[in-house]
Amino acid sequence: MKVLLLEDEESIRGFVRINLKREGMTVLEAETGEEALELARREGDVDIALLDVMLPTISGFEVCGKLRAAYPRMGIIMLTARSQEEDKIRGLELGADDYVHKPFSPGELMARLKALGRRMKTENVDGAGNHAEPGNRASRNGKVFGELTFYPDQRRVVKKGTDIVLTPTEYSILRLLLDQAGKSVSRDDILNEVWGRHYVGDLKIVDVNIRRLRQKIEDEPSQPKYIQTVWGYGYIWKKEEI
Repeated sequence: MKVLLLEDEESIRGFVRINLKREGMTVLEAETGEEALELARREGDVDIALLDVMLPTISGFEVCGKLRAAYPRMGIIMLTARSQEEDKIRGLELGADDYVHKPFSPGELMARLKALGRRMKTENVDGAGNHAEPGNRASRNGKVFGELTFYPDQRRVVKKGTDIVLTPTEYSILRLLLDQAGKSVSRDDILNEVWGRHYVGDLKIVDVNIRRLRQKIEDEPSQPKYIQTVWGYGYIWKKEEI
Protein backbone atom coordinates (compact mmCIF):
# COMPACT_ATOMS: atom_id res chain seq x y z
CA MET A 1 0.00 0.00 0.00
CA LYS A 2 1.30 3.46 -0.92
CA VAL A 3 0.53 6.20 1.61
CA LEU A 4 0.91 9.95 1.15
CA LEU A 5 1.76 11.51 4.53
CA LEU A 6 1.21 15.26 4.85
CA GLU A 7 2.48 16.58 8.19
CA ASP A 8 4.53 19.73 8.79
CA GLU A 9 5.93 18.64 12.17
CA GLU A 10 8.97 16.46 11.57
CA SER A 11 8.68 14.62 14.90
CA ILE A 12 5.11 13.50 14.18
CA ARG A 13 5.93 12.72 10.58
CA GLY A 14 8.86 10.56 11.64
CA PHE A 15 6.74 8.72 14.22
CA VAL A 16 4.05 7.96 11.65
CA ARG A 17 6.59 7.04 8.96
CA ILE A 18 8.26 4.45 11.17
CA ASN A 19 4.97 2.77 12.00
CA LEU A 20 3.78 2.72 8.40
CA LYS A 21 7.02 1.19 7.18
CA ARG A 22 6.86 -1.44 9.90
CA GLU A 23 3.64 -2.57 8.28
CA GLY A 24 5.33 -2.80 4.88
CA MET A 25 3.77 0.35 3.46
CA THR A 26 5.46 2.71 1.01
CA VAL A 27 5.49 6.25 2.42
CA LEU A 28 5.56 9.51 0.46
CA GLU A 29 6.25 12.47 2.75
CA ALA A 30 5.21 16.09 2.34
CA GLU A 31 5.57 19.10 4.64
CA THR A 32 3.22 21.42 2.77
CA GLY A 33 -0.09 21.06 0.98
CA GLU A 34 1.48 22.14 -2.29
CA GLU A 35 4.12 19.45 -1.99
CA ALA A 36 1.48 16.82 -1.21
CA LEU A 37 -0.58 17.72 -4.27
CA GLU A 38 2.51 17.59 -6.48
CA LEU A 39 3.49 14.17 -5.07
CA ALA A 40 0.00 12.82 -5.71
CA ARG A 41 0.08 14.14 -9.27
CA ARG A 42 3.58 12.80 -9.94
CA GLU A 43 3.04 9.36 -8.41
CA GLY A 44 -0.49 8.81 -9.66
CA ASP A 45 -1.12 5.64 -7.66
CA VAL A 46 -1.44 6.76 -4.04
CA ASP A 47 -3.77 4.47 -2.12
CA ILE A 48 -4.38 6.49 1.05
CA ALA A 49 -3.55 10.07 2.03
CA LEU A 50 -2.98 11.01 5.69
CA LEU A 51 -3.53 14.76 5.91
CA ASP A 52 -2.70 17.07 8.79
CA VAL A 53 -5.26 19.87 9.07
CA MET A 54 -3.13 22.70 10.45
CA LEU A 55 -0.53 23.65 7.84
CA PRO A 56 1.49 26.82 7.18
CA THR A 57 0.06 27.67 3.75
CA ILE A 58 -2.96 25.85 2.34
CA SER A 59 -4.87 23.81 4.91
CA GLY A 60 -5.40 20.08 5.01
CA PHE A 61 -9.06 20.75 4.26
CA GLU A 62 -8.15 22.39 0.96
CA VAL A 63 -5.77 19.56 0.09
CA CYS A 64 -8.51 17.05 0.92
CA GLY A 65 -10.96 18.75 -1.42
CA LYS A 66 -8.46 18.89 -4.28
CA LEU A 67 -7.39 15.27 -3.84
CA ARG A 68 -10.98 14.04 -3.68
CA ALA A 69 -11.88 15.92 -6.85
CA ALA A 70 -8.87 14.57 -8.73
CA TYR A 71 -8.78 11.04 -7.27
CA PRO A 72 -12.31 9.93 -6.29
CA ARG A 73 -11.26 6.45 -5.16
CA MET A 74 -8.28 7.50 -3.06
CA GLY A 75 -8.66 6.84 0.67
CA ILE A 76 -8.31 9.98 2.82
CA ILE A 77 -7.83 10.21 6.58
CA MET A 78 -7.50 13.57 8.35
CA LEU A 79 -5.01 13.99 11.20
CA THR A 80 -6.22 16.72 13.48
CA ALA A 81 -5.67 18.17 16.92
CA ARG A 82 -9.03 19.85 16.67
CA SER A 83 -11.99 18.34 18.45
CA GLN A 84 -14.64 20.84 17.33
CA GLU A 85 -17.50 19.04 15.67
CA GLU A 86 -17.70 21.51 12.80
CA ASP A 87 -14.10 20.75 11.81
CA LYS A 88 -14.76 17.01 11.73
CA ILE A 89 -17.87 17.49 9.63
CA ARG A 90 -16.08 19.89 7.28
CA GLY A 91 -13.40 17.32 6.51
CA LEU A 92 -15.95 14.59 5.92
CA GLU A 93 -18.05 16.80 3.66
CA LEU A 94 -14.95 17.56 1.60
CA GLY A 95 -14.55 13.85 1.00
CA ALA A 96 -12.46 12.44 3.85
CA ASP A 97 -13.19 8.84 4.76
CA ASP A 98 -12.13 9.14 8.39
CA TYR A 99 -10.29 11.30 10.91
CA VAL A 100 -7.85 10.59 13.73
CA HIS A 101 -7.36 12.94 16.66
CA LYS A 102 -3.90 13.88 17.86
CA PRO A 103 -2.35 12.55 19.94
CA PHE A 104 -3.02 9.08 18.61
CA SER A 105 -1.48 5.68 19.24
CA PRO A 106 0.21 3.64 16.51
CA GLY A 107 -2.42 0.95 17.07
CA GLU A 108 -5.31 3.31 16.48
CA LEU A 109 -3.79 4.80 13.34
CA MET A 110 -2.95 1.42 11.84
CA ALA A 111 -6.42 0.07 12.64
CA ARG A 112 -8.01 2.99 10.79
CA LEU A 113 -5.64 2.58 7.84
CA LYS A 114 -6.23 -1.15 7.57
CA ALA A 115 -10.00 -0.77 7.85
CA LEU A 116 -9.98 1.75 5.01
CA GLY A 117 -7.61 -0.46 3.04
CA ARG A 118 -10.04 -3.36 3.32
CA ARG A 119 -12.80 -1.20 1.89
CA MET A 120 -10.53 -0.33 -1.02
CA LYS A 121 -9.20 -3.81 -1.83
CA THR A 122 -11.91 -4.70 -4.30
CA GLU A 123 -12.36 -1.13 -5.50
CA ASN A 124 -10.34 -1.77 -8.68
CA VAL A 125 -12.94 -1.92 -11.43
CA ASP A 126 -12.19 -3.45 -14.79
CA GLY A 127 -15.12 -1.68 -16.45
CA ALA A 128 -15.88 -4.69 -18.60
CA GLY A 129 -19.44 -5.29 -17.44
CA ASN A 130 -22.52 -4.71 -19.54
CA HIS A 131 -25.17 -2.24 -18.49
CA ALA A 132 -28.54 -3.63 -17.58
CA GLU A 133 -31.19 -2.92 -20.17
CA PRO A 134 -33.91 -0.48 -19.05
CA GLY A 135 -37.03 -2.25 -17.90
CA ASN A 136 -35.32 -5.51 -17.01
CA ARG A 137 -35.53 -6.69 -13.44
CA ALA A 138 -31.88 -7.70 -13.57
CA SER A 139 -29.31 -8.11 -16.31
CA ARG A 140 -26.63 -10.78 -16.42
CA ASN A 141 -24.27 -8.63 -14.33
CA GLY A 142 -26.44 -5.84 -12.98
CA LYS A 143 -29.35 -5.45 -10.62
CA VAL A 144 -31.77 -2.63 -11.33
CA PHE A 145 -33.24 -0.32 -8.68
CA GLY A 146 -35.36 2.29 -10.42
CA GLU A 147 -32.95 4.46 -12.44
CA LEU A 148 -29.90 2.86 -10.81
CA THR A 149 -28.10 -0.29 -11.88
CA PHE A 150 -25.82 -1.94 -9.35
CA TYR A 151 -22.98 -4.25 -10.45
CA PRO A 152 -21.73 -5.90 -7.24
CA ASP A 153 -19.03 -7.97 -8.96
CA GLN A 154 -17.49 -4.84 -10.45
CA ARG A 155 -18.31 -2.37 -7.66
CA ARG A 156 -20.10 -0.14 -10.17
CA VAL A 157 -23.19 1.99 -9.87
CA VAL A 158 -24.75 3.37 -13.04
CA LYS A 159 -27.53 5.95 -13.27
CA LYS A 160 -29.21 6.54 -16.61
CA GLY A 161 -26.19 5.08 -18.42
CA THR A 162 -23.62 7.16 -16.54
CA ASP A 163 -21.22 5.70 -14.00
CA ILE A 164 -21.41 7.26 -10.54
CA VAL A 165 -17.97 7.50 -8.97
CA LEU A 166 -18.11 6.65 -5.27
CA THR A 167 -15.43 6.73 -2.60
CA PRO A 168 -14.61 3.38 -0.95
CA THR A 169 -16.62 4.42 2.12
CA GLU A 170 -19.62 5.57 0.11
CA TYR A 171 -19.64 2.33 -1.83
CA SER A 172 -19.45 0.22 1.33
CA ILE A 173 -22.45 2.03 2.81
CA LEU A 174 -24.42 1.72 -0.42
CA ARG A 175 -23.65 -2.00 -0.67
CA LEU A 176 -24.84 -2.53 2.90
CA LEU A 177 -28.11 -0.67 2.29
CA LEU A 178 -28.75 -2.53 -0.97
CA ASP A 179 -28.05 -5.88 0.67
CA GLN A 180 -30.72 -4.94 3.24
CA ALA A 181 -33.06 -3.25 0.74
CA GLY A 182 -36.47 -2.67 2.29
CA LYS A 183 -35.12 -3.09 5.84
CA SER A 184 -34.10 -0.37 8.28
CA VAL A 185 -30.38 -0.31 9.09
CA SER A 186 -29.30 1.47 12.26
CA ARG A 187 -26.48 4.02 12.37
CA ASP A 188 -24.67 1.72 14.80
CA ASP A 189 -24.87 -1.19 12.37
CA ILE A 190 -23.58 0.96 9.51
CA LEU A 191 -20.71 2.19 11.67
CA ASN A 192 -19.83 -1.34 12.76
CA GLU A 193 -19.99 -2.84 9.29
CA VAL A 194 -18.17 -0.06 7.42
CA TRP A 195 -15.69 1.37 9.95
CA GLY A 196 -15.32 -1.70 12.16
CA ARG A 197 -16.69 -2.81 15.49
CA HIS A 198 -13.87 -1.25 17.45
CA TYR A 199 -14.21 2.17 15.81
CA VAL A 200 -14.10 5.04 18.28
CA GLY A 201 -15.75 8.03 16.68
CA ASP A 202 -18.86 10.06 16.13
CA LEU A 203 -22.00 8.59 14.58
CA LYS A 204 -22.20 11.77 12.51
CA ILE A 205 -19.59 10.24 10.22
CA VAL A 206 -22.42 8.00 9.00
CA ASP A 207 -24.81 10.91 8.43
CA VAL A 208 -22.25 12.94 6.47
CA ASN A 209 -21.47 10.01 4.17
CA ILE A 210 -25.17 9.38 3.63
CA ARG A 211 -25.53 13.04 2.67
CA ARG A 212 -22.68 12.68 0.17
CA LEU A 213 -24.27 9.52 -1.26
CA ARG A 214 -27.61 11.25 -1.72
CA GLN A 215 -25.96 14.10 -3.58
CA LYS A 216 -24.58 11.59 -6.06
CA ILE A 217 -27.50 9.24 -6.63
CA GLU A 218 -30.68 11.19 -5.86
CA ASP A 219 -32.36 13.61 -8.27
CA GLU A 220 -33.44 15.68 -5.27
CA PRO A 221 -31.12 14.98 -2.32
CA SER A 222 -33.34 16.95 0.06
CA GLN A 223 -36.27 14.70 -0.87
CA PRO A 224 -34.56 11.33 -1.34
CA LYS A 225 -36.32 8.61 -3.27
CA TYR A 226 -33.85 5.82 -2.53
CA ILE A 227 -32.03 6.40 0.76
CA GLN A 228 -34.64 7.43 3.29
CA THR A 229 -34.17 8.38 6.92
CA VAL A 230 -35.68 6.30 9.68
CA TRP A 231 -35.90 9.00 12.32
CA GLY A 232 -34.09 8.26 15.55
CA TYR A 233 -32.71 5.01 14.16
CA GLY A 234 -30.91 5.01 10.84
CA TYR A 235 -31.62 4.61 7.13
CA ILE A 236 -33.47 2.38 4.68
CA TRP A 237 -33.10 1.75 0.97
CA LYS A 238 -36.63 2.00 -0.35
CA LYS A 239 -37.13 -1.20 -2.28
CA GLU A 240 -38.43 -0.25 -5.71
CA GLU A 241 -36.63 -2.86 -7.78
CA ILE A 242 -38.17 -3.18 -11.22
